[in-house]
Formats: sequence, structure tokens, C-alpha cells
Amino acid sequence: MVSMSIAGGGEQTMGEYIAHHLKHLASDKQTSLVDFSIVHYDTLFFSLACAALVLIVLRMAASRATAGVPGRLQCAVEMLIEMVDDQARALVKGNLAYIAPLALTVFCWVAVMNAIDLLPVDWFPAIAHGVFGLDYLRPLPTADLNATLGMAVGVLLLVFWYSIKIKGFGGWSHELVCAPFGMVKLSANPLTWVGALLLAIANFGMNIVEYISKTLSHGMRLYGNMYAGELIFFLIAGLGGSMTVLGTLGHVITGSVWAIFHILIVLLQAFIFMMLTLVYIGQAHDHH
Repeated sequence: MVSMSIAGGGEQTMGEYIAHHLKHLASDKQTSLVDFSIVHYDTLFFSLACAALVLIVLRMAASRATAGVPGRLQCAVEMLIEMVDDQARALVKGNLAYIAPLALTVFCWVAVMNAIDLLPVDWFPAIAHGVFGLDYLRPLPTADLNATLGMAVGVLLLVFWYSIKIKGFGGWSHELVCAPFGMVKLSANPLTWVGALLLAIANFGMNIVEYISKTLSHGMRLYGNMYAGELIFFLIAGLGGSMTVLGTLGHVITGSVWAIFHILIVLLQAFIFMMLTLVYIGQAHDHH
């Protein structure tokens, strides 16, 4: 058995070490699959801190922007804005005054939250325990399903908003019961009315399933990838905690390789989340 010391004191096996790091700083212990009364304070803190960092950096770049030779920060932000704007124009056929900045914010926010995973896994828990006396702290917000599904639900609400704004409430409601299977042309024949009702129920059911499946896949894709990456970092940290030459060597080599590879995952998952946001909002602009 591999044993190691963790914030909170005592020697821990690898399984106990990972289980400890997977626990959130929460308002109460969760005993059911869904409990909306429980708040994960660490997820809220780090997600809001990352959002503030993104806003500060972007504001700093905007305030220092010049028409002459741009600095490195301005060049990086301008390249990022151009990339996001190109994707928004390709996917959304409508007014991008709000949608393009939204996509930029989503990409930067998710990327910064994901990047917390690149820091040593014991840093924040050790600080929380040593300074504030907290036994549990999980700093990676995107490895918390509550955070990723919350963002996905936010995108769903925007989809509803743009669907109603572009098509009107009547047009959106009409699509709910008339697409994707179409509708029956009504006549004096009562069978056409029965067919229209059955098709309306089928169309409505399919649309509800589509909305739910899109939202779940949107949130769970980001969560699954970041959760898996977080577990691998815990396992690598456990190798270093074994205090053996082979374990320490494996910790350094595998940790370095995985960290370099994980940089791609951090950016790729942020890009995918942004692209899906644009795709869903773009679909809200389309008429069936």
C-alpha cells in the first residue's frame, strides 16, 4: 500500500488521499443524488475568482490598446477576439453585438477555470488547511458537475431567449409542435385532427428530449474530461507521495508529460464549450 501525508494530518493510502481531495467544501453532507439545498463554496469561490481575473485582464488589455505598435497582451487579445468573431459569424446568422462577446467570455472563463488543474494538487488544500483550518477544498470548478451543468443551463436559457426574440413566442411555440415531423393539413375529416394532435405530441416530445440532451451533453462533456484529468493528477501526486526513488522518478516524468498534454485539453475543452454555445444559439436563429 502506498501511504502519504495530506493536509489535515496523518498518513493516508492512495485511495484515501484521492477520496479526500475529491470532497468539496460544502454547506452540508450530500446524502442523495440531487440536493439543491447544498452549496459547494469552493466551486463558487474559484469560478467567480476566475471570472474576475478574466474581466480584469481583458479590461487591462482594452485600456492599454493603442493604434500604433501593439504590445504582446494586446496582440494576444486581438488574435483571440478575431478567432472568436470568425467562429461566431460562421455559426450565427444574426446580430453578433452580444453573442460574440459572450463567446469570448465563455472561452476565456472556461479556459482559466480549467487551467487551475495545472497547479500542484496540494497547493490550495494545504493553504486552506494551514491558514483557514479547512479540511476539504476542491479548487477545480469544471470538475464539479454543478458548475458545468449550471453553465449549460445558462446557455439553454439564452437559446430560449433568442428563439422567442427572433421568431416571436407564437413562432417558437409553433416550431415546438410542428418540427421535426411536420404537421397534418387539417380538413373536415376528423382523422386529420387526430393525426395533427398525435404529430404535435410527438414533435413536442422530440423537441423536449433534444433540449434536455443538448444541455446534459454540453455540461457533462466538459465535466467528464476535467474530472478524468483531475484524477490522473491525483494518481501522479500519489507516486511522489510514496517516497521511493522509483515513485519520485515516475512522479516527475509522468507529471511533466501529463501537464504538457493537459494544456491542450484545457484549451480544447474551453474551445468546444464555446463552439457548442455558438452552435445552439445559432440554431435558435434558424427557422424550420
